[in-house]
Amino acid sequence: MTIYQSFKKAIVLIVALGTVYLVAQLFNYSKVSDRDKDPENSEYMSRYNVYALKTPDKVTFGGETVPIERWDVKESLDRELLVNTYWQSQTLLFLKRSNRYFPIIEPILKEQGVPDDFKYLALIESGFVPTIKSPAGAVGVWQFMSGTAKDYGLEISNEVDERYNIEKSTIAACKYLKQSYKKYGTWTLVAASYNAGRRFIDKQLKLQDAGEYYDLLLGEETGRYVYRILAIKMIMEDPAGFGFKYRASDLYPDIPTRKIKIKSQVKNFAVFAKENGVNYKVLKNFNPWLRKAYLTNKYKKEYEITLPAKGYINFAFSDYKTPDKSLPVK
Repeated sequence: MTIYQSFKKAIVLIVALGTVYLVAQLFNYSKVSDRDKDPENSEYMSRYNVYALKTPDKVTFGGETVPIERWDVKESLDRELLVNTYWQSQTLLFLKRSNRYFPIIEPILKEQGVPDDFKYLALIESGFVPTIKSPAGAVGVWQFMSGTAKDYGLEISNEVDERYNIEKSTIAACKYLKQSYKKYGTWTLVAASYNAGRRFIDKQLKLQDAGEYYDLLLGEETGRYVYRILAIKMIMEDPAGFGFKYRASDLYPDIPTRKIKIKSQVKNFAVFAKENGVNYKVLKNFNPWLRKAYLTNKYKKEYEITLPAKGYINFAFSDYKTPDKSLPVK
């Protein structure tokens, strides 16, 4: 073997050993002895905590006392408190949106004689996304199915769907809830039946020889439903107590509105919107119940279109231009 060959082999061996050493260090990063570099002892980790939540001694829903002294009730509520407290993004959105939609729903509940707590039912049903539609076809803030909506006086057609109208759907929901209360005599069962349907609740009450929600063995969704309402109620009533911190300016504003009554057809809502000081997008945001870009209104029915009050639009509107940059003739 020549000196050159020996030298070449030595170089290869040194490179190989160096590579092994580097790889070993990569896989050994978690054993660094420096306490400042150890995630478990870092300042960040010392400040990161996940807390168990204290369940209250007294809880009510619709003026009815929740039997929180029962272990099964307490643990079910504890689950929903944990889920909704630590699902921070969703619950924070609930807090923000409720500032806009509670002022619409609360006076209607009061006027209709339905407990104020049912605003939390609407919140968990839809997250206060007015245009939401479930896979089953339930629509709007109160998640009405088409047949039920029509039974309680809401118009549903190709051009109009009043399930998306917050005021009218809230009135319809109140009618449904009050009818259920006449049947069950307890607002807790009323809430459960809103989720599962009266027929199902009736069947389970008879099958299980029970008289109230807290005695029923129910499936995952309905079994958690009332507890979720309770948890959201507790968090919304004391957000800071559950770690939610925000400024008043972080909440979505309750925008003052005006009503425009129409009894005729509207050929083009984009034109109609600009004639009334808004654009098509704003008009549709405030009136998602208008399902088309026009309204035939064959029978000259009176409708109320909601728009922001004058002075509450703080941006300019653009105009459509044809490809040659000219404004089209309207």
